Amino acid sequence: MDSCKEQEQQGFNQAKFVKVLGPIIVGAGPSGLAVAACLSQQGVPSLILEKNDCIASLWQQKTYDRLKLHLPKQFCELPLRGFPDDFPKYPTKGQFISYMESYASHFRIQPKFNQAVKTTEFDHGVWRVQTEDLEYHSRWLIVATGENAEPVIPDIVGYDKFKGNILHTSEYKSGSKFKNQRVLVVGCGNSGMEVSLDLCRHNAIPHMVVRNTVHVLPREMFGMSTFGIAMALLKWLPLRLVDKFLLLVANLILGNTEQLGLKRPKTGPIELKNVTGKTPVLDVGALSQIKSGKIKVMEGVKEVTKNGVKFMNGQEKKFESIILATGYKSNVPTWLKGCDFFTKDGMPKTPFPNGWKGENGLYTVGFTRRGLLGTASDAVKIAQDIGDQWKTIKGNDKSCNSHVIILGKPW
Repeated sequence: MDSCKEQEQQGFNQAKFVKVLGPIIVGAGPSGLAVAACLSQQGVPSLILEKNDCIASLWQQKTYDRLKLHLPKQFCELPLRGFPDDFPKYPTKGQFISYMESYASHFRIQPKFNQAVKTTEFDHGVWRVQTEDLEYHSRWLIVATGENAEPVIPDIVGYDKFKGNILHTSEYKSGSKFKNQRVLVVGCGNSGMEVSLDLCRHNAIPHMVVRNTVHVLPREMFGMSTFGIAMALLKWLPLRLVDKFLLLVANLILGNTEQLGLKRPKTGPIELKNVTGKTPVLDVGALSQIKSGKIKVMEGVKEVTKNGVKFMNGQEKKFESIILATGYKSNVPTWLKGCDFFTKDGMPKTPFPNGWKGENGLYTVGFTRRGLLGTASDAVKIAQDIGDQWKTIKGNDKSCNSHVIILGKPW
């Protein structure tokens, strides 16, 4: 009788298989679209596999209505095509989605939707990418699922006891459903701050849990983007000196945030972002609501009860709803097998700016912890690297003159 492993291999060998002449890109978010566009400029065809039914699914399906880009549009453009001139400085969620759709249309990018990747492995010189109904083969694999693929759900005692509503910010759309409710927002990053602000504007009563230290900076200084000022200063000054300048101006504009229960980390905001990926909060109005007492800052959660929450400082309060603004994580370890390029958290072991390329034709885009600027940088490098290989292969193999995808038996 065959072993389980032999049966699994036999089933794998009998599966339908698709030979992809160019790279396979996993993920049709901004990262996947950017690298596909750059590859097309190099004359390299590619195939994007997307688990959802649309491009930029995180933006389309898992973001709140009032979301805007936190950085000016010039810092959020993808390669080869910028935002329309008539877009505002900070495009809205809808405008960013329309930009993504226009970008895909312009470069004739047509992902294969509803193709969730189950497992991927490098075998005999080929990347074998298995979805629910097909197996795809290519010389190159580009991981573009990014840092924010899956919601992070913290393990807090008593969640199952709570009678109210518990949801992650990926399910939150508007504060209109929470009018007059006492709502606990767990997390004080950009999402936690903005959701709390949105709740205020819909006459809810938000309480925001601050579990760790956090840098809060004004979105603009002297009428200019704080991020833009930082990027300009870094061309001339050491990072730590730029951090000191940002914190000095932030304290002048915002005041001492520690008095509001928002303690700053000892490491400066830019250095902390580079080392850990933790983004500073760019304030768009939440801080004034904290100062006025409309958003109440709470300590860490000890336990969720039937009607509310017990906090680490001994306080206990009643809530109708709990919103988890606890961020996202990479899902790469769940489907990429036999590869030690990534950490257990699904991030490249090699730090920026060299984490875009692994071995055996493996590439990553969207894992720089530097937002869309990092994505654009990686996409250009990957396309150039694969483009050089493609020209050599194309010169030696006339079959590469065709972009046809071939269906057949496994190699």
